[in-house]
Amino acid sequence: MSADHSTFAQLLARLETPARRLCVGIDPHPELLSHWGLDDSAAGSEQYATRLIDAALESGISLMKPQVALFERHGVAGMRVLAQLMGHMRTRGMAVIADAKRGDIGTSLSGYASAWLAPGSDFEADALTLSPYLGLGALNPALDMAREHGKGVFVLAATSNPEGQTLQTARTTQGLSVAQWVLEGLQEISSAAPGAATGWLGAVVGATSDRGALGVDLERAPDVSVLAPGFGHQGARLSELEDLFGAATPRVIPTVSRSVAGKDPGGVVDRLSQHQEELRRVGS
Repeated sequence: MSADHSTFAQLLARLETPARRLCVGIDPHPELLSHWGLDDSAAGSEQYATRLIDAALESGISLMKPQVALFERHGVAGMRVLAQLMGHMRTRGMAVIADAKRGDIGTSLSGYASAWLAPGSDFEADALTLSPYLGLGALNPALDMAREHGKGVFVLAATSNPEGQTLQTARTTQGLSVAQWVLEGLQEISSAAPGAATGWLGAVVGATSDRGALGVDLERAPDVSVLAPGFGHQGARLSELEDLFGAATPRVIPTVSRSVAGKDPGGVVDRLSQHQEELRRVGS
């Protein structure tokens, strides 16, 4: 749970508007570190992330999404920095979505779940991204731990990378696209837990993904929250959120990263303010 002891679902319920649901990604790419005049190292990544977190705190941002791989590439030092940053954010009242995209079976998945979702673990997050391509049932250890401890999970469904199209448009034995099969499977899991707060169980649906081509209908998964990367640098506009997601807009978490970082640290607060203003106009 986050610092205010709310569950992840309770936090999302309080973030009632698109502007308040804005999620900031922490993606210390080598190119971004260079633009900011920082070393491509664990220490440089820490400086980058700290400045971004400070700007997000100043802007009233509640949701942060560190890209685990970009810390992991620096080895033990990078993962130590990530653990410290996650703890710092959660202590300051932010909710952390660990973008780790874990997926495995049996005790291996249980190990991942313990690392990222168990209270008191070094990498304790408020929510975790998961890959379903060993079967949704294989994710049960993480789903069970998330329910037990008030965490959230976001399962890859319709990603925005072109390489995903062939797999995600493939048809299952039920005649659904793989992307839609993931969504409807998540809805079944949610419906099988009567009384559980909605919002803890989510899907990753890229803002730039062609949901028509992918055979995706978000209305068939009405209790599934949506983590939507792809805004800003990748091409989708926050002002188009309602056009892109329609009736599902109230459960979408729009995510930005590079468009906030820009090419220098000096304008981060202003860029965040611009993004928030874009989202305030949604539905107005």
